[in-house]
Amino acid sequence: MPGYEPFLLCDFHVHTSWSDGRLSLRETVDLYGATGCFDVIAITDHILMERDLLARAGRLATLGRRRFSLTREGFPAYLAEIEAEAARARREYGMLVIPGAEITQNHLRGRFNSHIIGLGLKEWISADQRADDILRDIRRQDGLSIACHPHHRTTRRIEISTCYLWDHRKELAPLVDVWEAANRDDLFSVTSLKHYPYVANSDFHRGKHLYSWKTLLRCDKSWPAVKAALRANVDVALMLFRKDRWA
Repeated sequence: MPGYEPFLLCDFHVHTSWSDGRLSLRETVDLYGATGCFDVIAITDHILMERDLLARAGRLATLGRRRFSLTREGFPAYLAEIEAEAARARREYGMLVIPGAEITQNHLRGRFNSHIIGLGLKEWISADQRADDILRDIRRQDGLSIACHPHHRTTRRIEISTCYLWDHRKELAPLVDVWEAANRDDLFSVTSLKHYPYVANSDFHRGKHLYSWKTLLRCDKSWPAVKAALRANVDVALMLFRKDRWA
């Protein structure tokens, strides 16, 4: 990112129309690339539980026009499109695009909800299993896990609670690689107070979400280097990315 060398400007939580994002994968890559600022993004569309009632209601409300979840059958095509767009992003924007998914558990009782990003995934991961098994599956694939918005959010938007990972951190922290300390406009100071490895992401679903918390990472622009830097969590900074200015 100009003026912040040798740090990379990164966003590791991005949704497209493969699930509940408003933009196609290609449009999303072009949006980030056209800024001339971003070095690394991760495409992390939702994998929902088979009986996700919120998704069912959403599909009814949109008359089936919007997808809310990746499917097991469509997962290879999803990874293939990310691979193709990653090659184009590198060629046209010098930007690294990482494949991933947000394995999403939404229960009627919010205290059971967990949202886990898996980066560098090569295979489908079912959301219909225990959170610790999801985390182990990400490790088995040599991926990296991120606990999404793990604490109570402060901004006024309709969101379900996703505190299961945090509430069970004593058992699950050894399996979680990185915790979100910032998500869109929210800050979770409890993450840094516990000295957990942290990251900041946009939870991108639509264009305006581009302007939100991001991560600055000092490492080479490659997936192995990014993964190692996130796990080491040494040269990492949080940055509020705003239109026409940075704060």
